[in-house]
Amino acid sequence: MQQGVVRKRRPSQASEYGKQLREKQTLKQEYNLRERQFKAYVTRSLQERQEKSSPELLMQFLEQRLDNAIFRMGLAQSRPQARQLVSHGHVLVNGRPLDIPSYKVKINDVISLHPSSKTGKYFTEQALTLKKYEAPAWISLDKEKIEATVTGTPTLEDASPSVELSMVFEFYSR
Repeated sequence: MQQGVVRKRRPSQASEYGKQLREKQTLKQEYNLRERQFKAYVTRSLQERQEKSSPELLMQFLEQRLDNAIFRMGLAQSRPQARQLVSHGHVLVNGRPLDIPSYKVKINDVISLHPSSKTGKYFTEQALTLKKYEAPAWISLDKEKIEATVTGTPTLEDASPSVELSMVFEFYSR
């Protein structure tokens, strides 16, 4: 018996289930969601598909969340940070304070900052970086007022998911 000999194992290839799980977890973590919320979006996109495909509907639901809209506006460097900005009451939707990150933004919704928040150090610094930022096509961004209007619905191309969406649906079809 030899001591100190370590056998190297070749990493086994992930099973189909493992690949599907990894894709689902990646997308779920990218949008900073819990399992129950994410599964509800997937289920809803499967139920409501009439003229759009399920993957396109899923990405539309995820992109229309208020925390994601804040991220896409360029007011936050990450979705968790955008979620925190919404939760802490820095965001107004149509002039009303809203602290629900999962709120679904609709066409013609105006997203702005609370007047008292605009003078804060974070937002004054963010206004400088916002000048170079280009918002997606479904958001009309007024960089001077730090305000955005939702002008359309996000498409699959706008979202450009980093995962294979079909594997996410396969995972939930088990």
